[in-house]
Amino acid sequence: MEKTKLGSLLKRIVTSLILAPTVIGCLYVGYPLIQLLVFLAGAMLAWEWSRMVPNSRGAFYTALYTFVVGVAVLLGSWFAFFLSLFVGMVLAFVKSKGETRRKLLILGVPYISVGLGAIVWLYELVGFAVTLWFVLVIWAVDVGGYVVGCNLKGPKLAPKISPNKTWSGLIGGMLFSVGISTAVCWYVGALPHALYYGMLAAMIALIAQIGDLVESAIKRSLNLKDSSDLIPGHGGVFDRVDGLIFAAPIVYIFFRYVLFLI
Repeated sequence: MEKTKLGSLLKRIVTSLILAPTVIGCLYVGYPLIQLLVFLAGAMLAWEWSRMVPNSRGAFYTALYTFVVGVAVLLGSWFAFFLSLFVGMVLAFVKSKGETRRKLLILGVPYISVGLGAIVWLYELVGFAVTLWFVLVIWAVDVGGYVVGCNLKGPKLAPKISPNKTWSGLIGGMLFSVGISTAVCWYVGALPHALYYGMLAAMIALIAQIGDLVESAIKRSLNLKDSSDLIPGHGGVFDRVDGLIFAAPIVYIFFRYVLFLI
């Protein structure tokens, strides 16, 4: 393995060994740590988005995105959130007049706040165990896609959007996610429900991959490789949570309105 690739891999491993216990610990403790952790991620995403997308009012957009995501994860009021979301999008629309990437500047308001807010809403709905299962499934998608895709390679998944993504990586991510889901069901004594959660994990893996491709398309349109260099070996926060924030709202709606918890 090339030295640069080995160094990058070592950075990814060390960073993951720090971040993973932090996330799991906050999920286990619950309020207020989980809300504060998600808000911190939102503030960093707000900074990244206002930095990624060319504009003349970076500080304004950072503050705007951070405020709306703060309402989403800290206040616990649907009325306050939808009001702040509406006002935030209107302000972004007005302030971005004349900007070359106006649509992306407006998109940042719902993209960050709904995606991260849904993580807290899911936690408040289903509790620690199921939220941890969801997070582990998302992580498994990334790990499986990286390990299998790098070793098997094969046909490209979406070469015009993300040249490094392969069909083998997608399948590997789905298999890893189902495997982790089954392991969690076994650990918590829920093996009779393993098939149900395994099918849901495969669906989440597919949605997370779509989220990854959406992020890649946005970065490609902006001629960027990474959203930032905040996380050593991983790029930016957006690079790490793209699948998570894309899947979280759908999973929340699924548990709340489509199927009851088993």
